[in-house]
Amino acid sequence: MRRIRGVFAPHYKNTADFIAKELPLPSEICVPMLMHMGAPAKPIVKRGDIVTVGQLIGEAAGFVSAPVHSGVSGKVISVNDFDPFTGLSAKSVTIAADGNQTLCETLTPPKVTNIQDFLAAVRDSGCVGLGGAGFPTAVKLTLKEGVTLDHIIINGAECEPFITSDTRTMLESADLIREALELLQKFYDLRSIIIGIEKNKPLAIAAMREMAAEMYNIEVRTLPSKYPQGGEKMLIRSTTGRIVPEGGLPSDVGVAVLNCTTLTAIARYIKTGMPLVKKCVTVDGSAVKEPTNVLAIIGTPIRELFEYCGCLDEDIGKVLYGGPMMGIALPSLDMPVIKNTNAVLAFTQEDSEPPEQTACIRCGRCAANCPMKLMAFEIERAYLLKKPELIQRYKVNLCMECGCCAYSCPAARPLIQSIKLAKTMLRESRGE
Repeated sequence: MRRIRGVFAPHYKNTADFIAKELPLPSEICVPMLMHMGAPAKPIVKRGDIVTVGQLIGEAAGFVSAPVHSGVSGKVISVNDFDPFTGLSAKSVTIAADGNQTLCETLTPPKVTNIQDFLAAVRDSGCVGLGGAGFPTAVKLTLKEGVTLDHIIINGAECEPFITSDTRTMLESADLIREALELLQKFYDLRSIIIGIEKNKPLAIAAMREMAAEMYNIEVRTLPSKYPQGGEKMLIRSTTGRIVPEGGLPSDVGVAVLNCTTLTAIARYIKTGMPLVKKCVTVDGSAVKEPTNVLAIIGTPIRELFEYCGCLDEDIGKVLYGGPMMGIALPSLDMPVIKNTNAVLAFTQEDSEPPEQTACIRCGRCAANCPMKLMAFEIERAYLLKKPELIQRYKVNLCMECGCCAYSCPAARPLIQSIKLAKTMLRESRGE
């Protein structure tokens, strides 16, 4: 096992034993057209249209894009110019549910006999990376000429505190994971498929080993419970020893990484024709009275998830999409569940107060714990001095924004915020 840098953050896996519960049907959903990296989908419905479950409502607008489907049947009440998630000008579609959940008449399993059919099915499913940045899965699996894969790594690490939605997927949907792995083996000439799971998830490890017992070249690898073990580059290094170069992709070193929940979405579409319209989400945090995992329709306001779990508005100081290390703070409980929402966390006002910042003492803890061996304190200094040439020198674009630097900082410096702003400053200096 190859040692990686990082931090031993508390696990707080409070909901690991909670079977995902079906959330009650929302009265209304708001579905952003940009729930993935790349170009936003283009809405193909208008106000007043009647839609059904699984119906295409946004078509992919380029190679790096993904289609969007409705998770409810009902009437389109608006097509907005403002994306409530990103704040960008990408559109969103709001649908009033009729309560009938009428299935789209055209839902049929795709015919998959070769790799082109497989990639088309993955693209049509609307599937994106469901454990991280939301990169369109079909793009990740489409190889450039001359590029081959010899390893596919399945990410079941789930290293962020609190989040257990992937764990529940591995425990509850092992059959779908197996079906997806069989498809990958069929269409790619692989040396092996490695399923990486942190050792603090013994039930998930046992379930995946049982699932893979009679399959060929499937290895379940137990990983150290050290954050950010589930980061793509970290996972590749710890399982294969390969290092993705700066500006490179995993395929450049013969590897692809897929989240375990992404596999179930692919298999479900190929088996049933139902695209990605629903997501397993962990609901937890100190303001949540009854933490659990829920199955939520994409577009459901997160307010409804919290109400289901006994969380009241007046108890909440801060809400996060995702975990406490890489999650994004939300301005409103009306924000929707999106494709790669794996958790929503609500914390009390007391737990939401940021620590008091003090001056950097150049102790070096941020550098010592950085998985990419970067010097966050120097990047912050270069940003504050507004010197993009220094920002470039300190390799800011290698940063995966895991938060280990800020977590380690005794001065409570806002290192991640500075790094994100430094990346923007560097892009602007290049005219990008």
